[in-house]
Amino acid sequence: MASDNQATEFSNRAVYVISVAAELAGCHPQTLRIYERKGLVEPARTGGGSRRYSDQDIADLQRIQELTEQGLNLAGVKRVLELEAEVAELHEKIDQLRAEADEAVAEAHRQYRRDLVPVKQSLTLYQRRRRS
Repeated sequence: MASDNQATEFSNRAVYVISVAAELAGCHPQTLRIYERKGLVEPARTGGGSRRYSDQDIADLQRIQELTEQGLNLAGVKRVLELEAEVAELHEKIDQLRAEADEAVAEAHRQYRRDLVPVKQSLTLYQRRRRS
């Protein structure tokens, strides 16, 4: 789990200046400023106000580029990104609920085991009586 948190922390570390981020995303720096104004991406800021982009920001920018190349306008792109985030959140919730349900079932089975009383079975043999 710690490595997952470290990987997430690393991917969210804002290290790229706007020119590098634009090159990695395959667009012009001015395009990134437009995306920011439209609320599609929110880069971190240094103390001096310079934009810094993380690996996650770059992935988001690449997704935005992909969607615009498919013909979506920026309002459509924003809606798709919102829906994708909602779907991801719902998948996480489903996984959480499944885990809780699995634990509840396991607990119920453990409880059943305590409620059952083992009965020692004995074998009874019957002999046929001879008829005379």
